[in-house]
Amino acid sequence: MRKLSTGLSRDEVLARLAGYRSEDLPARGGRTFAYVYDPARPDIDELAHEVYASFLDVNGLDPTVFPSLLRMENEVIGIVADHLGGGPDTVGTFTSGGTESIILAVKAARDAARVSHPEVLAPEVVLPVTAHASFQKACHYLGLTPVLVDVDPSTFRVSPGVVRAAVSENTVLLVGSAPSYAHGVVDPISELGQLALELSVPLHVDACIGGWLLPYFTQLGEQVPPFDLSVPGVTSLSVDLHKYAYCAKGASVVLYAEAGMRRHQYYACADWTGYTMINAGVQSSKSGGPLAAAWAVLHAVGQDGYGELAAQTLRARRALVAGIDDIPGLRVLGRPEMALVALAAAAPDVNVFAVCDEMAARGWYVQAQLGYRGLPASVHLTLTASSEEQIPALLADLAECATVPAAPVDPELLAAVQTLDPDALPDDVLGALLPMAGLEPGGGLPEKMAGINALLEAMSPRLRERLLIEFLGAAFRP
Repeated sequence: MRKLSTGLSRDEVLARLAGYRSEDLPARGGRTFAYVYDPARPDIDELAHEVYASFLDVNGLDPTVFPSLLRMENEVIGIVADHLGGGPDTVGTFTSGGTESIILAVKAARDAARVSHPEVLAPEVVLPVTAHASFQKACHYLGLTPVLVDVDPSTFRVSPGVVRAAVSENTVLLVGSAPSYAHGVVDPISELGQLALELSVPLHVDACIGGWLLPYFTQLGEQVPPFDLSVPGVTSLSVDLHKYAYCAKGASVVLYAEAGMRRHQYYACADWTGYTMINAGVQSSKSGGPLAAAWAVLHAVGQDGYGELAAQTLRARRALVAGIDDIPGLRVLGRPEMALVALAAAAPDVNVFAVCDEMAARGWYVQAQLGYRGLPASVHLTLTASSEEQIPALLADLAECATVPAAPVDPELLAAVQTLDPDALPDDVLGALLPMAGLEPGGGLPEKMAGINALLEAMSPRLRERLLIEFLGAAFRP
């Protein structure tokens, strides 16, 4: 373990950090199609950085001490609520990201059910399999059971009838996506809202990735199904501002149609010797930087600016989808309303994991999505305003990469991992499994991941979780 030496100079610190960043994926330039949101406007980035730094040491723990944060949060919530169909009773909370927003919405639904239905001792949340994994994380943290339901294999949307069949006397929350991350399609929120009203169960809409952008797509003539708080039956909604509002991470909002539900999100504790703690979100102490930067970017870009950024993004998505039709080996899954596109193999000799590897070798980052419950493996692309000018080159490289075969994976090895019991494996899971994949523990990942992804896809989800937890634990070592 490295100990601190005598202090480094400012130049030495910055040089060392620059060296650390040299291996990171580029966050700007339009060639990274996941994790980052590039508006191709340096002025937005510069403003966000400046304002973030100026509020870095302001603590959001107590809004009575720093009223500037209270004022900015109320204004941000008002802007977002107005954008997403909120009414006079709509309230919300600024959070660190979509996962925190989702955890809070699940907590609110659980705690509301404790009051209205105290007989429910084993609360459940009904989730499409396309709902973000953060809902299962929330259930894990909060002691609820996720009930997963399948989606239509052609449209990738959940059927209200399937949801209805999964509802039980223990159901405390229904979930729909606008859109789902994997395929970029919007669930039938209006129908789910009617079902929620009929059953008197809350409905949360996960609009973390699409909530800010989709209303602008509607203004541009795109046919987007209704999904926001104006839809009867929708009780809460989450939207990330650090995605298509191009704010600095982490900036998200959870909205509630009425304040009574948000009350169950809060946590207070007076039963100790210190100050009475009251938290709106998961965090207690938190920097005012993300909130101030979000407030600044929203006001600086404005409606017209966001409309222009949305138009660029929509043109990029339309050009990509049209261009994929000319590539024999690939096809678009579903009909995405959003700027998220999933590409599957359209021929038996095309391997999407190999496509991801070949694209990485050409300087692109596209995301591999494993097949699951009959839904095919795919290549995921998150398009942003910076993507438009990259589409011709992207399509050309996709066409070439779709012709490159993947190295074969030993069928006996694929069969072997399908039979492994994650509970019967030794503590040294990595030591047992990595040699099966031709890797050495501690040796890092190979440049070509197609074989690894094929093995991961063949594993049961629980085995995959066990392996990746051990991998993460091995990676985070001082």
